[in-house]
Amino acid sequence: MTSQDLLNDHCQELGPGHRLDDAAMAPYLALLEGWRFENGSIRKTFTFGNYYQTLAFVNALAWVVHREDHHPDLLVQYNRCSVAFNTHSAGGITRNDFVCAAKADAVYAQGAAR
Repeated sequence: MTSQDLLNDHCQELGPGHRLDDAAMAPYLALLEGWRFENGSIRKTFTFGNYYQTLAFVNALAWVVHREDHHPDLLVQYNRCSVAFNTHSAGGITRNDFVCAAKADAVYAQGAAR
């Protein structure tokens, strides 16, 4: 499994039986730089030069995750956006969260917000 595999994948409807424990999450977290498990979600903060760039990232990310039907919690500030994913229907973290985390990294890397 690679980060490219996650990027190419799409979210699936997942219930409680698909929740990942800490050991199952570790390989996914190792693939995605800067993501961490904290308070029941996987999280990362993206930084920008200004508010406009931050909002451009938020809008681009919203478009991508809406297509996946998997929506994060966002904390939007002047020059940064904290993104947190979890799968409410599963009561924890699933592969869907890592799929969308990879897509968030790709949005950032493409410079849609910079």
